Amino acid sequence: MKKFDLIVVGAGNLGTFHAYHALLKGKTVLMIEKDSEPMEATVRNFGQIVPSGQALDNWFEYGRESLGIYKNIHTKTDITVRQNGTYYFASDDQEMNLLEETRALFKLQNYPANLLNRKSCYARFQNLNSDYYKGGLFFPEEISVEPRTMIHRVRQLLIKDFGLEFLPNTVVKNCEIEYGICKVQTADNQTYYAEKVAICCGYEFKILFPEIFKTSQMKVCKLNMMQTFPLPDVRLDGNILSGLSIRRYDSFKSCISYHKLTTPDWQKPYQQWGIHILFKQALNGSIIIGDSHEYAETDENAKLPLGIDMEINELILKEAKRMISLPKWNIQNFWAGYYAQSIDGGVFEHNISNKIYIATGIGGKGMTTGAGYSRKRIEDIFS
Repeated sequence: MKKFDLIVVGAGNLGTFHAYHALLKGKTVLMIEKDSEPMEATVRNFGQIVPSGQALDNWFEYGRESLGIYKNIHTKTDITVRQNGTYYFASDDQEMNLLEETRALFKLQNYPANLLNRKSCYARFQNLNSDYYKGGLFFPEEISVEPRTMIHRVRQLLIKDFGLEFLPNTVVKNCEIEYGICKVQTADNQTYYAEKVAICCGYEFKILFPEIFKTSQMKVCKLNMMQTFPLPDVRLDGNILSGLSIRRYDSFKSCISYHKLTTPDWQKPYQQWGIHILFKQALNGSIIIGDSHEYAETDENAKLPLGIDMEINELILKEAKRMISLPKWNIQNFWAGYYAQSIDGGVFEHNISNKIYIATGIGGKGMTTGAGYSRKRIEDIFS
């Protein structure tokens, strides 16, 4: 019988970086994943690491810390980090005013941000439609990764160089404390022991702790995204976000003028489906476009539509085409992503007897903030 310092349930972004920070502390770690590899929100997103969009509190700081963590790991192994920065493009005077106020707020945070006039925007992105944008704001420190590659390479590094033990295709059916030790039992009747356990398996933690799950008040969010065929003659360096993103992201809500925003009639369907337009060019030259947000209570997640909603995707494409000109708009695939969202937009945390630590419901900010947040959580676990 082998006892670990930490067992992590779930090998997505949160679980992997819980393991990473524990291993850096010299702890022995076993990570258990129900599938052969992560298949949910961790790999179904843009791969944009944008602290500039986070609330100017702990979440911005977790995002800024995550930037450093990603960059540091990339010096050890290629996890597809590209520091091309993040661009927000304003489509009207109200949004441009928010960009000016946001730059001042980030200056107080000692976080580089550069205002761009119309001429500078076009000089950087000649695919931008000139009748769309009033100006932009550029964050040079921010990065993008390929999410369907990055998390696997981080895990492989942890196995090879840090001694992580990884159990894929293994379902945890029970987790309890027995004589002061954490006992984890799997569906194939194996038992593992640890000093501490971190539960990082999304809203599926309801299988292990149904009573705690009932009190979590989390929601499930469904996103619609799409990807063009490769466009070798198009170059969109960096994360590109729209005026609708400016109206949606938490950082801009700290601006004095945010509550003075008015909503044009044409934007109301976009608000109804939580649509804001993002672009990211993948390494193969294809462009990922999205996204939307539909919500359901976690105990009623079956109410979310099962299929791809082409009405929503047509709205996304309509605004995307208003913003950027591409030689072809042929879409090679559409997909939906799902993530759990805590009631307050932060993260759902719970611990049982300072032995079993649940962290989930981090929502759509997991790729940006998960690495930094996980360091704080590991400090809590082993304090």
